[in-house]
Amino acid sequence: MKNKPLHHTLRGLAMLTALACTLAHAALAEAIDVQQPGRLRVAVYADFPPYSHKGKGVDIAIGRELAKRLGLEADVVEVAADEDMSDDLRNMVWKGHYLGTRPADVMLHVPVDQRLAEQNDKVRIFAPYHLESLAVARDPARVPPVKGSAATALEVFTREKVGVETASLADDFLLSVLNGRLRDNVVHFKTVAEAVAALKAGSVSAVMASRAEIEGALGEAGKIDVGPVSMPELRIQGWTLGMAVKAENDSLANALSTAMIAIQRDGTLERIFRDHGITHQTP
Repeated sequence: MKNKPLHHTLRGLAMLTALACTLAHAALAEAIDVQQPGRLRVAVYADFPPYSHKGKGVDIAIGRELAKRLGLEADVVEVAADEDMSDDLRNMVWKGHYLGTRPADVMLHVPVDQRLAEQNDKVRIFAPYHLESLAVARDPARVPPVKGSAATALEVFTREKVGVETASLADDFLLSVLNGRLRDNVVHFKTVAEAVAALKAGSVSAVMASRAEIEGALGEAGKIDVGPVSMPELRIQGWTLGMAVKAENDSLANALSTAMIAIQRDGTLERIFRDHGITHQTP
């Protein structure tokens, strides 16, 4: 009997490999504790570009990719933020909202913080996937690089106007630093996107916000420079983002941890951030 051509053999091996992967995904999906068989309900924040906004964003793409790796279909729900992070964990993970919205299987964009975890023992926070930090977008012709101590780096904003999102970390910092000397030149906007639009129009000389939100709103930087904010007076230099599930759901937490490691190692996570124009920073 003649041997089969090599390409027939390779095609058969590929089919067997695909079948094995399908069976493995099916077995994994059956072993995972989710609310609806075959589906992973993923909670993300509503109206929070570039992470999640009207069905698009970094966190939405990550949620869909994680579900795919687990052999599940993703049901991504965008939920409005409540008063604080503990409220969000209650509404999105372990209890549900009092208006009737049921909780998700997993919530993304959760700060991986020991104190937060200790205050919320009904959830498990794990799998860090991004390090977020403050940044400054600036017109180089009007504002020099923001480096050194606050007295040196921020002195320019006693003359030039800087935009912030209202009630954000950048807002709180700039209003209080240097004994409040910058207050008259801190301009408030409803969103980071509006602040960046004002920067492009020249009505402010700089914007301070999270790096991802600035990059997402800015698109092509053009003449605008984006750099880190690092100074002794800034209490929070950066914060790590991860996910949360119910505290007792070990099977889902372990499966998601494994999937997250996989998409980090094979470059998928980096690609998701790059596709959205965002600089991925490894925790």
